[in-house]
Amino acid sequence: MPERTLPASPNWYNSRCSDVSRSGLLGVGAKNVIYLIEVSAASCRVTGELAGHRDLVSGFSFCQHPEQSHICVSSSTDGSIIYWDSSKKTLISKNVAHQSPISAVHWSPVDKNLVVSGDEKGVVVCHWFHTGDTTSFFPEPRTIFCLTCSPHSWKSVAVGYKDGMIVLIDISKKGEVMQRLRGHDNEIHSLAWSPQIGEEALYARADEHEANNGVSTGEESGCYLASGSKDQTVRIWSTAKGKGVMTLKLPFLKRRGSAVDPGVKERIWLNVHWPKGRAMQLVSSCFSGELVMWDLTKTGKQKWSLFGTSSEGQNHSRIVFNMSSVQLQDGQELLISTSMDREIKCWDLNSLSCCWTLPTLGGHIYTLTFSPVGVGCLALGVGDNLIRVWNTLSTQNQYDVRSFWQGIKSKVTALAWHPQKEGSLAFGTDDGKVGIYDVFSSKPPQISSSYHRKTVYTLAWGPLVPPLSFGAEGKQSYSLYSCAGEGVILQHDPWRLNGEASDIDKLIRDTNNIQHKLSPHTDLSWKPDGKVVAIGNEDGSIDVYQAPSLKLLCSIQQHHKIINTLQWHPDHGSTPELHCLLASGSSNAIVYVHDLKTVLENPPESPVLLTEPYRRLPGHTAKITGMAWSPHHSGRLVTASYDGTAQVWDVQEEAAISNYRGHTGYLLCVDWSPVDPDVIWTGGKDFTVHEWRVSEQEFTKPPKGKKMVLLQEKKQRKKNNTGSGGPVEPKLNGDAVTEGKVTMEQGPSVEDEEEEVISANSLDSPAGNNILDNASRSQLIAYEKIHLLFSAAPEMQRKPTSAAKSKEKPDLLKKKKPRSMLPLSTSMDHRPKEELLQDCVTLASVRNSDAPPAGCVPGKGDYIHLGLFHDREALYRMFEAEEESHVEAGHYDSVTYLRLWSGDLQGALQLATEKGELNDHLLSIAPMAGFEVWRRTVEAFVKQLCLQEQFLKAASHLLSLNKVYEAVDLLRSNKLYREAIALAKARLSAEDPLLRDLYTCWAAVLEKDGHLSSAAKCFLAAGCSFDAAKVISKKNDVPSLRTAADVARISGEKVLAQSLTLRCAKDLAAAQDWVGAQEVLSSQSPLLAHRLHLCVAELLSVTLAGSGVYSPTSCVSCHPWATLKGSNTLQDRVRDIWDEEFQVFPNSAGDLSTEVLLQELKSVETPARGASIPLRQALLYSSVHLTRSLLSWLQNDDKLLIAELWQSLAWVREAGNFGVTAMFCRLLFPEGDVGIFSSKHSKTLQHFEAEASSLQAFVCYHRLYECWWRNSEVKNGTCSDGENELNSKETTAETLELEESICKRSSSSKELDFEPSVLLSEPHAACQAIQKSVRDLQERLSAMVLQHSQVRQGQPDSQSQSSDQQEAAKEAQSSEEQETFLSLSSKISKLQEEMTNIPNTIKMFPRPDVVECCLVLLHLSKTSPMSDALQEQAKDLLQKYGTSPFILKASRRFLTTSGFHLD
Repeated sequence: MPERTLPASPNWYNSRCSDVSRSGLLGVGAKNVIYLIEVSAASCRVTGELAGHRDLVSGFSFCQHPEQSHICVSSSTDGSIIYWDSSKKTLISKNVAHQSPISAVHWSPVDKNLVVSGDEKGVVVCHWFHTGDTTSFFPEPRTIFCLTCSPHSWKSVAVGYKDGMIVLIDISKKGEVMQRLRGHDNEIHSLAWSPQIGEEALYARADEHEANNGVSTGEESGCYLASGSKDQTVRIWSTAKGKGVMTLKLPFLKRRGSAVDPGVKERIWLNVHWPKGRAMQLVSSCFSGELVMWDLTKTGKQKWSLFGTSSEGQNHSRIVFNMSSVQLQDGQELLISTSMDREIKCWDLNSLSCCWTLPTLGGHIYTLTFSPVGVGCLALGVGDNLIRVWNTLSTQNQYDVRSFWQGIKSKVTALAWHPQKEGSLAFGTDDGKVGIYDVFSSKPPQISSSYHRKTVYTLAWGPLVPPLSFGAEGKQSYSLYSCAGEGVILQHDPWRLNGEASDIDKLIRDTNNIQHKLSPHTDLSWKPDGKVVAIGNEDGSIDVYQAPSLKLLCSIQQHHKIINTLQWHPDHGSTPELHCLLASGSSNAIVYVHDLKTVLENPPESPVLLTEPYRRLPGHTAKITGMAWSPHHSGRLVTASYDGTAQVWDVQEEAAISNYRGHTGYLLCVDWSPVDPDVIWTGGKDFTVHEWRVSEQEFTKPPKGKKMVLLQEKKQRKKNNTGSGGPVEPKLNGDAVTEGKVTMEQGPSVEDEEEEVISANSLDSPAGNNILDNASRSQLIAYEKIHLLFSAAPEMQRKPTSAAKSKEKPDLLKKKKPRSMLPLSTSMDHRPKEELLQDCVTLASVRNSDAPPAGCVPGKGDYIHLGLFHDREALYRMFEAEEESHVEAGHYDSVTYLRLWSGDLQGALQLATEKGELNDHLLSIAPMAGFEVWRRTVEAFVKQLCLQEQFLKAASHLLSLNKVYEAVDLLRSNKLYREAIALAKARLSAEDPLLRDLYTCWAAVLEKDGHLSSAAKCFLAAGCSFDAAKVISKKNDVPSLRTAADVARISGEKVLAQSLTLRCAKDLAAAQDWVGAQEVLSSQSPLLAHRLHLCVAELLSVTLAGSGVYSPTSCVSCHPWATLKGSNTLQDRVRDIWDEEFQVFPNSAGDLSTEVLLQELKSVETPARGASIPLRQALLYSSVHLTRSLLSWLQNDDKLLIAELWQSLAWVREAGNFGVTAMFCRLLFPEGDVGIFSSKHSKTLQHFEAEASSLQAFVCYHRLYECWWRNSEVKNGTCSDGENELNSKETTAETLELEESICKRSSSSKELDFEPSVLLSEPHAACQAIQKSVRDLQERLSAMVLQHSQVRQGQPDSQSQSSDQQEAAKEAQSSEEQETFLSLSSKISKLQEEMTNIPNTIKMFPRPDVVECCLVLLHLSKTSPMSDALQEQAKDLLQKYGTSPFILKASRRFLTTSGFHLD
């Protein structure tokens, strides 16, 4: 028995697929297995499983009677019912009473021997456990979704159907319908009886309390029934009155709990549960996995309580399918729930809090591996598109598992922890993707831009080899290697996954001078010391290469089939003689261990060929899939195999130590516990992970193969040829190989082997959810069965024996004898010969004499058969008797034909109508009874067809009555919009408003389901062009926006067309597709202003990228004119392009006039500036203002020109990229003077505006730094300590990028090429000092508030606080004696008053940090000529406003040597 187990996920979309016994044993149906889990308030433990079904488990229920509470029953979609003994984990009996998939099963709480089941065809079967008898009923021709037996009477069963109908049947009266409860209009997902008998008033209307027709309903004989439906309501029903007494609408709750994949859609599933002993409390699920406790005693608006509010993340994150409750011996009440999020949760019904969570798995376990850094951290790669990380050493929660889904869209087939970096986990997927997760972060993973063409089978971290190793000294020590199904090994740079990965085959060929084609690679393993790597190949060979050149040292030719796994012996904790051992496993089921010590210690000149292994480990009977060396023992190895077992070996002795057989399918992965030498972890095809101990296993060797088992069975049959013994029963897993468990030497590939059964938890595939969202129950089950049959492994496919074939073949060819229309009279012909002869005498007497024998009435009683041989009256009497017989047997079709034969056509049609037995033949002869009878028959047949969901046929029959509108409405109400529109267009006028209504209704449905193109066509057909364009644009990608704009333009929706065109162009511009953006805008002439904007944006982006200070992700396309072409400034080049490409001149008129274009561009809104906006977006916003300034230039509006220029620079400056801002200033003002706007066009600007002065200050600011970088002392690193501090503080990474290019362009002169006095503005310095003081005081104030709040709430763990919080708290504590809350607040108020006295122009148009500029100028004064007055002004400002410790330290040299004294 395993120590701990992660079981397979419970099956989805079943009304009762889990149940809990009186003793606290939980049974959960997952795939075709039932898992048994012991539950308590503190924890849970998987104790075993019940395997016997060949198809999906669709229902499960425990017997709740004390003497047999260990007995349980399960149903399957193959139509079978199985009784189990959960204590012994054995099958008791099996019954196949259904011909269709079973959808629900329940063990009666009243009768310990009664089990009731229902199938998709509507058949209800009662099973009697003690006798094995069954009784079938057919109460309604509908699809059953759920059923539940009454806890108060064994006779009453409630059945819920797909169409929303609920039927109460009495099984003691052959399934007679007692009540039909109508109210829901969609699938009934769950039913629950009240635990209390009788119907006390909840808060129903007064007329519902009154007796019906003056007669008491007898509430004591009734019981409330709760139902949950897909229509998002919970209803409470009075079973005595057959009415609903309460409707509970689900509350819309904000999704709680952990994050989920937004790409996964889910259908609503509403489960209800009525806990025992809580007659006025009902539990229901909600939209997104929340559980709600309803208090039914509350009046007015329904009052509900939400489960799991005590802490965040307790609720399920997906819809809940099943709930069951149990009361433990200590009186505690627990509720167990299963959900689509693949978690089983236990809740305390008193506190409504989650007690524990058991994660489950929804796919094959392809890989598992322990972290070498985080001890006990186990990563699982699962076929349900998720990675699990399990903290196996957690003491508080033994199932502490986190799931990761972001960036993963297929099965996770390979995992590898980084050898040194904690939390870094590499993964590979079935679709060839390779990525790296930081499991301690919520960020999405990094994905490699290099994809494999097939499944990734192996990942490994290893040392760098060329080309990554070139120039990588000190950069990093590991790169990531991936091996996939196409036979290629790629080397990925973990620091640049967006770069192209390298194929190591090229290095192998070049190093070893190989000309021939290399065998496809299937696995690789780096030696722990990183000096050599072993690579397994498809032809069975193993090549060992020396790093980093990958020189071939030796080739091992031992295996003859594909290499599946390679493992080097670990270096630590073992003897040196074992460090060079390499274990290998292939598809030939034998494990080989190779000693490469000689080759590795003395590398040969030429490759060595090895053909003999160091050790040979035979025993497995199928291919080897995984292996792991023990980190605790020397020379101990564990292997996993397709034979379904894990084997522990002593390699030195070639001895089998222990064999684990706990899985029910083949194994795929294995790893040794890093902390416990006796514990091993395995995972495989059965969707489970097991933790087991080596010392507790019963077997030491793997089981015998299938051939050996068959040979022993054959010998046993010969011994038992007398027939007394019977055939040998197949065994399970080793000494128990089931009849269906066929071990294969070569298993299927990942594409073939995955058993991702829909109901067994694989519905979160985004591709399949839209189909299943509206699928019927029968379609769902059929889809599941197809998946199970075609994707199951060999042990799931059991071939019929020849005897079974020969037995079944005659049944298929044998014709079924038709039922007799006259069974009573026919039965009289099977009496004794004497009686038959006497009949002849009696008949002769009747026909030839006036007085028949006494008591003889032909056609009646004992002479019923003579009615066929006498007159018509006798025949009619015989028909009456036959009809009574058919009615008792339920053969209403035979009664109809008898009445038809007797000429009672109207009676035949009436009977067929009442019993729902109308058919096409009866309808064809109905006109013989008259038009009115035929009309009523057609209407009745239409209703019958609707109940049978034959809506198309029903609509066609309505047309025969010329009820076209009714036929169309019938199709529309049943979501058959396409057929409804076709019928309406064919039979109604083109102007009929019904057509428009149909199109708009269908469009709304299609839009909701995501079929936007089809919805747009419906809107176009309805004449709603505006809506059509809006629907197409909803997808918000470039092709959709372009199509939507074209549709709007063609339809005459000019405003919408322009809006959509502009959106499309902006998306293209954001993707750096400048040519495409201009092409889109060119179709709309009114958008010329936006074309000019994108022209400026393109020129700016391309120019910045060419200068090296800006690196856009990727430029899709750009125009040939997007270069400066020798122009001195950016604005001159823009004006030239506008003249040549867009014909925009200063004197243009009409739509090309600058006034019109500027007005259009002013309507473009830009958001508030901030450092959080990406640089690419900031450049687009900056180019808007730059375009406005250039248009105002053409209008000679200097004031607007300067204002827009300042806004343009402000956008670039606040983006936070120093290098881009400096280059932007140089492109606009290469001379460094804002007044010289254009030398080519002789345009100058005045400095009297505040905007111009601020603009000039920032231009000079960047010129100042260019001069500083030109300083040879700074470049050679000979600056003083103060200079170094300033350099490290004020220069950024972006400024360093500009240094080289600016220095090259700059002259060798050390003189300042600008007027620095504009940087030394004392008003701005005063404003900046006040702002800094306010910020400092606010920080101290917040630290003080934080400290006081911690004192009031209790001191928290210091480790949980960030370093900034701890620092702030210490500062607040140290200054607490000096400062108080009120004193700090008053200081801030005084400073804010001072700020109000500062002119608005100072605050609105800031300048560079004046103190910073003073420091830089004083540094430059040593090498560049500078006036004494300027230096004195800089020192004076430093003395006055340089108050921060950094500034004081950096300025000490200048202020102390010149007579200034620092306080």
